[in-house]
Amino acid sequence: MTPRHEPELQRFTLPTTPTSVLDYELSGDRVVFTHTVVPSAYRGQGLAARLVEAGLQWAQGQRLKVQPACSYVQSYIQRHPQWQNLVA
Repeated sequence: MTPRHEPELQRFTLPTTPTSVLDYELSGDRVVFTHTVVPSAYRGQGLAARLVEAGLQWAQGQRLKVQPACSYVQSYIQRHPQWQNLVA
């Protein structure tokens, strides 16, 4: 499963039932990752990590600073120090 970017809805999604989502808000040169949801039936499969990785790659490509308001995004960045340079 590859995350899909839905910029009109400011989110990244994966096709689970219900949909797995990483929500964000743009604010100037920053992206605030606000919420990550993976349905309980799909937890433990690395789907949240795929969503966050896709979001961070996109932010890097757009030269945006990241504000990890979501606790999962915060912990992901702590576990993957290569992304810490994006944090606002």
